[in-house]
Amino acid sequence: MADKFDLVVIGAGPGGYEAAIEGVQKGMKVALVENRELGGTCLNRGCIPTKTILHTAELYHELQSGPSIGLTAREPAVDMEMVQKRKDEVLEQLRKGIASLMKTNKISVYYGTGTILDREHVKVAAAEETSEGKSEGKQEGKPEEQPDGQKQDQVVLETSHILIATGSVPACPPIPGSSLPGVVTSDGLLDKKDMFEHLVIIGGGVIGMEFASVYSSLGHGVTVIEALDRILPTMDKEIAQNLKMIMKKRNVDIHTGAKVEEILQTEDGAGLICRYVEKDKPCEARADGILIATGRRAYTGGLITDESSQEVKDMAMERGRIVTDETYKTSVPGIYAIGDVTGGIQLAHAATAQGRNAVAHMAGEDMVIRTDMVPSCVYTNPEIGCVGISADEAKASGIEAVTKKYIMSANGKSILSQQERGFIKVVADRDSHRILGAQMMCARATDMISQFAVAIANELTLEDMAKVIFPHPTFSEGILEAVR
Repeated sequence: MADKFDLVVIGAGPGGYEAAIEGVQKGMKVALVENRELGGTCLNRGCIPTKTILHTAELYHELQSGPSIGLTAREPAVDMEMVQKRKDEVLEQLRKGIASLMKTNKISVYYGTGTILDREHVKVAAAEETSEGKSEGKQEGKPEEQPDGQKQDQVVLETSHILIATGSVPACPPIPGSSLPGVVTSDGLLDKKDMFEHLVIIGGGVIGMEFASVYSSLGHGVTVIEALDRILPTMDKEIAQNLKMIMKKRNVDIHTGAKVEEILQTEDGAGLICRYVEKDKPCEARADGILIATGRRAYTGGLITDESSQEVKDMAMERGRIVTDETYKTSVPGIYAIGDVTGGIQLAHAATAQGRNAVAHMAGEDMVIRTDMVPSCVYTNPEIGCVGISADEAKASGIEAVTKKYIMSANGKSILSQQERGFIKVVADRDSHRILGAQMMCARATDMISQFAVAIANELTLEDMAKVIFPHPTFSEGILEAVR
């Protein structure tokens, strides 16, 4: 007989496990299915490990300028084995925290691949690891490493609602030579216990530029090759221009409007050659490692199989992603989907918000979280934070807007802490002065951008934000200067 639940969530990333908790808080009996580790990509192969390594890189970079502020350190060095050990400790601590939350909320956790049989049944089966890095079932490791999780070869869960939150995996374009040794995705680079002396990064988006920041801060050579006309192509142009200048000072070689054609081994087999075309001119970059950081794609491995009903097999999909409506419902009644697997903004906090809204809709409640303005953050040095629309986007939409800008080189905290060039820009409606968006490139931008998100959600004006006293000296004073 199948175990019965009100909600079965497939995928234990931030979108999935937070939705599971939300379901319990709304009186549901909930099961959570995960074929690898609790926390999903964000915790185990994305946000947290990347930022843990970035923290080390930033401290090392600061040490290099120590003598100018009266700080002397004897030959600082980076031990990547210790960095990896520290990273693993952070991940383990956070995974245990999630497991504790599942236990506290009485959520049944099943380790294995969740296959949707029909709108009311999910099979959880153990299987082998796939080439995509997701396990098609059984979680490797000792049982004690997975507290409160149920492990069995196969079990069928009966449920009133199903929420798909299976996330994404790195997307690799069909570049000849991409399977050569030394060519890695972000997953492989995060687990590397030593560093490439010179790293070529294919892709100048968020993932690519964060790894460029890590490698350059630790004194290693970096070449970035981006197909579009600028790095961080989805963000404000001035941010891209500033970051490119800062990275150039750190000896990062950036090529935009460049199309990669192939990857080859060097004649002696000890290195790699990345051949690309830039401005119709054949070029090549040599390195001992190449990172492919060209984005991510929806992961649906094992979700729908021959065992699934025809209704489930016919679930609406587009280019591999699951199609949903504004309430996160798929084309199959009772089945919802959120996060990376649906395409759109691939951010952990976006998936969390979508998951909470989806569960609210299942419970017959209003979806109160605003998902039309998701803050975007880049953890380079300096940090980048954006929310709402930019001046260019306002213009393209026919919105008459005014832009306020404050240069952070005049900010006391920025000067005393030797920060790089940065700025805060605010976009507001020309007539009402209601805040429409903000772009920040400065220290602690990823922490401060939420102030603008709150302002936009509550339809505050420039004058409303200017009423607030900001403490001195702080980076946040720049917000006051910008809105004034």
